[in-house]
Amino acid sequence: MLILDTKEVIKRFGGLTAVNRVSMQVEEGEIYGLIGPNGAGKTTFLNSISGRFPPTSGKVLFQGENTTGLPAEIMCHKGLSRTFQIPQPFPKLTVLENVMVGATFGPQHPGSGSIKNRALEAIEFVKFDLPIDTPAEQLNTVQLKRIDLARAISCEPKLLLLDELASGLTPGELDSIMDLILEIRDSGVTIIAVEHIMRVIQGICDEVMVIQYGSTIAEGNPEDVLNNPKVIEAYLGEEEVSYA
Repeated sequence: MLILDTKEVIKRFGGLTAVNRVSMQVEEGEIYGLIGPNGAGKTTFLNSISGRFPPTSGKVLFQGENTTGLPAEIMCHKGLSRTFQIPQPFPKLTVLENVMVGATFGPQHPGSGSIKNRALEAIEFVKFDLPIDTPAEQLNTVQLKRIDLARAISCEPKLLLLDELASGLTPGELDSIMDLILEIRDSGVTIIAVEHIMRVIQGICDEVMVIQYGSTIAEGNPEDVLNNPKVIEAYLGEEEVSYA
C-alpha cells in the first residue's frame, strides 16, 4: 500500500524551478532514498510534501488523502514528521523540552501516553547519552542530530523524512545511525532519506530516486541506480558524495 504518492510536483521561486514534475511512490514499511547533487532540489521537495511551503502545482497524497499545501503542523498531526539538514533546536530549552515540543504535535488519543513520557521514550530510543536537562545550546552537531531525530519520532509518525541525518558523522557514528534508522523502520515507520553518503544508501534503502536540476533522472533499486551512467555523470566532481 502506498503511504506517499506525489504527482508531478513543481516548486518555483520566481523564475527558478527548483522541483520539476517529480512523481514519487513510497510503499508502507520501506526506506526510500532520495539523492542528487548539491542544489538538485531534494530539500525543496521534502519541504513541499511536508508542509513547510506549498508546491506551485502537482498533487501530494499522504495515506490516500490529498494533503497538497497543508501546513506542517497539520501534516505532523496526520503522521508525517521530519528532521532538518541543519538541526534547528530551541537553544535555551533543555534536551527534554526540545523533544517535548515535537511530542506536542503527536497523537492525543487515549493510550498515546503523556507528552513528557513520549519525549522521554524518544530520547532513550535514539540513545542520547547526556542529561536530559542539558540546554540545547551546549550540544555539538552530532548530539543535535540525535535530538532532532528524537523530536521527529516523539510525535509517533507514520512517515519520517530524514534530511542528511548521516552527514558529518564519523565511521563509527555512521554505523550507529544506520542501525538506528533500521530500528525506526522495524518499529513500523516508513522513511524517506535524503543522503549523499552512498554507504548509507546502499546499506539501508529499498528504493532510490535521483534528481538533478529538480527533475528525476533515475529510480529503482540502489544497485541499478548507482550504476546508472546518468547518475555517475551527475555526481562527477561532487566532493560530498562518499562511498566510505
